[in-house]
Amino acid sequence: MEDKSKRLDIAVVGGGLVGALIACLFAKRDHKIRIYEYRPDIRVADLRGQSIDLSLSHRGRAALREVGLEDLIINHHAMPMRGRMIHMKSGTLSEMIYDRVHKNCIYSVNRMYLNKILLDAAEKSPNVQLNFNEKLIEADLENGKMKFLNTNTQEILETEADLIIGADGAFSTVRKIMSKRPRYDCGQTYIDHGYVELFVPPADENKFVMSSNHLHVWPRGEFMMIALPNSDKSFTGNLFAPFKTLDSLNTPERLLKFYREQFPDVLPLIGEKKLVDDFFETEPKTLISIKTFFSKSTHTLQCKPYHVGNTALIIGDAAHAMVPFYAQGMNAGFEDVLLLDELMQRYNSDLSKVLPKFSDIRCDDAHAICDLAMYNYLEMRDLVARKSFMLRKSLDTMLYRFFPNKWMPLYDTVHFSRMGFRMCMKNRAWQDKIIRRTIWSAGMMLLAIFLGLMIH
Repeated sequence: MEDKSKRLDIAVVGGGLVGALIACLFAKRDHKIRIYEYRPDIRVADLRGQSIDLSLSHRGRAALREVGLEDLIINHHAMPMRGRMIHMKSGTLSEMIYDRVHKNCIYSVNRMYLNKILLDAAEKSPNVQLNFNEKLIEADLENGKMKFLNTNTQEILETEADLIIGADGAFSTVRKIMSKRPRYDCGQTYIDHGYVELFVPPADENKFVMSSNHLHVWPRGEFMMIALPNSDKSFTGNLFAPFKTLDSLNTPERLLKFYREQFPDVLPLIGEKKLVDDFFETEPKTLISIKTFFSKSTHTLQCKPYHVGNTALIIGDAAHAMVPFYAQGMNAGFEDVLLLDELMQRYNSDLSKVLPKFSDIRCDDAHAICDLAMYNYLEMRDLVARKSFMLRKSLDTMLYRFFPNKWMPLYDTVHFSRMGFRMCMKNRAWQDKIIRRTIWSAGMMLLAIFLGLMIH
């Protein structure tokens, strides 16, 4: 429990997954938490927002464990996925296990369900106040002051807090306000690929139509389709492709022709009518990557990206939105909250120490996972179908089995540890260097032996 003199009044802008987790965790420290969410309460409203199924792994599980929700999610809702199932155009299947050494797996979780569970848990604390339909329209971040518009009544609410936390997603209003500060820069990148969400219904007698313990991937070079299992025996699928490809599928006939050519095994699973209905229900969605940073200066304390003085912080997607291909958006956001909680413990909630330290630690790691997420798109849509990729993965698995404390593959460090994302990349670079040197040495040895035999 925190020192009572350090009890903080914290305003969280955004009631999504990360915002709700912040409320759960910091209420345990006896801080006062007020969540302001611009949408209605998703637990009672009929909303359908972004619903790419989430992949929960070690970092996210550690956060849920801290608020006592890991067992409820993992053992009573989530679907374990032990590896990828690669579907080639020919119809052949290839299983790619995530962790053959320690048998770790990742878990498919429904975004809406998880958000509701976290909001329910937060609401149980007397230290938490949930406010819905409250849209942030102004903020004085240096002084902890905010102005909200109630979207139902059109009333204006003016309030203040010791700490403002922007957990309001990739299109964060808090970050937008931050961006107006001198020397602040924000890199926002839309990739030229989008996605359409599709659904694979259960088979007759309410059974899965495919293996339920795999992430299914249909790699096609420039584009791909994936499908994650749900607890109701359905699959949530997503077609990721360049917009020029998605835009060309502008009639039912063209869409069906495309699926017959590229995903012939998927079409009978979804059904032609359902595929057409789902595909044309909404426009293709965009994919965005965000990196934020202040220009550095030895003459100012405001030289790190995620905080303003002692009064404001951005976290989760508001700070480092990423494309979904490494399945770390939620996990990284949850780990942000864990890190913030650990720093609150270390510095007894002294925000003059906590917030700069958070930026110091998290900036490079957040940039690293954004880069890794982009790389993994190439891996999933193309590299997994190549023999060279499979050879490297087999080599990594063998070395990990023999040297478990020395050689941990990149995927395992990202998904099954809390190693810093930047260190995950450095570890992979070191492994690549060792392999290159070993191959070069082996080649030189074989050449020497060959020359020796020729001389004799």
